[in-house]
Amino acid sequence: MEPLRLKTNYRCVPALQQFYTGGPFVVSSDSSFIACACGESIKIVDSATAAIRSTLGADSESFTALALSPDDRLLFSSGHSRQIKVWDLSTLKCVRSWKGHEGPVMCMTCHPSGGLLATGGADRKVLVWDVDGGYCTHYFKGHGGVVSCVMFHPDPEKQLLFSGSDDGGDHATVRVWDISKTKKKNCIATLDNHSSAVTSLALSEDGWTLLSAGRDKAGSISLHLIIFEAVCVLGSGSPFASSLDSYQQNLKKRDGSQIFYFITVGERGIVRIWNSKGAGCIFEQKTSDVTANIDEDGSRRGFTSAVMLASDQGLLCVTADQQFLFYSLECTEELLQLNLTKRLVGYNEEIVDMKFIGDDEKFLALATNLEQVRVYDLASMSCSYVLSGHTEIILCLDTCVSSSGKTLIVTGSKDNSVRLWESESANCIGVGIGHMGAVGAIAFSKRKQDFFVSGSSDHTLKVWSMDGLSDNMTMPINLKAKAVVAAHDKDINSVAVAPNDSLVCSGSQDRTACVWRLPDLVSVVVFKGHKRGIWSVEFSPVDQCVVTASGDKTIRIWAISDGSCLKTFEGHTSSVLRALFVTRGTQIVSCGADGLVKLWTVKTNECVATYDHHEDKMYIYGKTWFKFVACLMFSKGVLLLLIRSLHADYTKAIQIAFELRRPHRLFELFAELCRKREAEDHMDRALKGLGSEELRILFNYIREWNTKPKLCYVSQFVLFRVFSIFPPTDIVQIKGIGEFLEGLIPYSQRHFGRIDRLVRSTFLLDYILSGMSVIEPQVQPTESKAELLLQSEIDIPDKENGIEKKDHTHEITASKKRKSNKSKHGSHKKVKNVAYNKVESIQLQA
Repeated sequence: MEPLRLKTNYRCVPALQQFYTGGPFVVSSDSSFIACACGESIKIVDSATAAIRSTLGADSESFTALALSPDDRLLFSSGHSRQIKVWDLSTLKCVRSWKGHEGPVMCMTCHPSGGLLATGGADRKVLVWDVDGGYCTHYFKGHGGVVSCVMFHPDPEKQLLFSGSDDGGDHATVRVWDISKTKKKNCIATLDNHSSAVTSLALSEDGWTLLSAGRDKAGSISLHLIIFEAVCVLGSGSPFASSLDSYQQNLKKRDGSQIFYFITVGERGIVRIWNSKGAGCIFEQKTSDVTANIDEDGSRRGFTSAVMLASDQGLLCVTADQQFLFYSLECTEELLQLNLTKRLVGYNEEIVDMKFIGDDEKFLALATNLEQVRVYDLASMSCSYVLSGHTEIILCLDTCVSSSGKTLIVTGSKDNSVRLWESESANCIGVGIGHMGAVGAIAFSKRKQDFFVSGSSDHTLKVWSMDGLSDNMTMPINLKAKAVVAAHDKDINSVAVAPNDSLVCSGSQDRTACVWRLPDLVSVVVFKGHKRGIWSVEFSPVDQCVVTASGDKTIRIWAISDGSCLKTFEGHTSSVLRALFVTRGTQIVSCGADGLVKLWTVKTNECVATYDHHEDKMYIYGKTWFKFVACLMFSKGVLLLLIRSLHADYTKAIQIAFELRRPHRLFELFAELCRKREAEDHMDRALKGLGSEELRILFNYIREWNTKPKLCYVSQFVLFRVFSIFPPTDIVQIKGIGEFLEGLIPYSQRHFGRIDRLVRSTFLLDYILSGMSVIEPQVQPTESKAELLLQSEIDIPDKENGIEKKDHTHEITASKKRKSNKSKHGSHKKVKNVAYNKVESIQLQA
């Protein structure tokens, strides 16, 4: 027999990374890649495999608008700082940037010639820029609200620009602008048929028909009262149009106008195809491939955008939950069918549970804090299909291969039910109802695969029978519970079935783990010793023992025979969420809320390796899978782990933030320093070690922070310390310092002006409250005339004796005080004067 070899390391193989968190995106002209807004950066994503080619603009702001040049060489972006940036995709560097709008840029588009860029902003303006020079060529005003979309005419010979807006209330407009230099009247048409925000614009292929989509149900009242989020036109040579031509043989020209097709998507997640002749709907999806989200205002949102792809790649639809759906159209003699060919998921939110599917482990099932299970193909890392049926989010899942060879998936949900799925057909074949609380733990039997066990927040453990399943099932059967027991005093977080199907173990928030004998759930032993709730339990594949992972940061191995604790593993800095036996029970792999994965050797209690790759990502290591409760995980990443290990060594932490180029983390460090008493000392020690390049980067960060009122206090404090530490001769040598200062001065003046107004407002408030006798003015005791005369003589400046001259304003204020303080019981008018004089004195001190 070959000797057992202990594992010493795991390597990272396919990585499932988030690349789109909602907001703007743009598709390349050849449809080979997609530029997506992802948090504080831009991801360039391969549209075929969802692999991230590159990352741009890791900054401290989110992006509001993106656009590509016609040759896909330049990428334009803008965020809440109103800075318009031009990126060279060949070098991945920002080649130029400028500001022009007084509010965030909400949309942008590039001219077909590539020389002009049009932007629409929240300041109601539409601006046209020279791309090479970065200067404004056209300045259009007229919209009454936020400009939501802009579009150049696709024919470069027609110098027209279209823009749509949300003017507020029940009014929205589409305006047509003339960008030629020969005509003086810029706005040549105003279309005001919309009553809510215009979300999308499109032109017919001949360039003479404009389509606009909005959230006002305009143009669809007689159809289905649908809110249209996006509209796009089908080109005459596309496979979609060819299929439609064969489907509708009566396509003709009438009255000299070209009949064309266009596609709309909207709130219900349904794709519709229309004929321009009479605006008739010729195709409508029967069922939606997405789950419509509910916005804060109560409106539903399924699809948010649609784009016809080049190179005959079909239709791309983007959903409100950050999915990219690729469609192809299949046409027969009497039937049109829209087929979903590919699904790319940009963001999975919280990964609650996951399991490999089948013996070959080519697919991965994910529970992602949604009502659906997403099944991924590990070869392409794309979502192959979803399992829909639960009405609340799915909290747990498990997989197995039945004796008949079918791959089964079982899920537990917050809707208090369990569901059994057949993987190949993606059909639900069984539903179990009976729990009175959310089902947070579930596990298949290991040997016969004829039952599964579930644990719930109602503190009960149930054994469900899988009898009655057949090969040809069209409707799900009602699953029955064979045994039920009130297992714990609090929520059950994890369950596991022994390799021989004779025992089941449950771990609970009540800090205990219990072993039960199957099938009747008779208590065998209780494991007590953890100081926090137990998140994970697992049987050893070879020994009579159980491993548990707890919120007390420890992992323990227990003997089933007497319930004693055999070993304790310590090393995680936060709750341990999952622990598994590997290498035939001789090693343990664990993961925790600290973002770390650790490999342990059972015999020596030694941590063999630690993996810290988790930073807003989910990785798959080798053949082992882990359970991650993302809502309990820290998103601070390696940087904050280093800070904790350095015991608040801010100097070292700030240096690491500069090395990692993490402006947001750096701001958090500076903000935390500002709240400490020794803030200046810590700040000075950290800043003194910066070189010229780091100072240049810091000035760039400060300029961006200073554009936001909520961040300006920290930026001004850091800026003050920089000017206090470094001499001006060193600062002027910094490359680009003039540009940085030009961006700092206007915002700084605005911030200080706002603070001055705030201080004056507090004085006015004191004055009003004193006048209303709400607060008592502080009145000094009355002084005698002799004392007043003596005091006035003292206040007279004595030039001969070199006594310092008093401020004239102070003399006037003091004299007013003495006049108003003659009596404590003066008239109401005198009380007002006292309050006024008090305000003046405070203002002088400030």
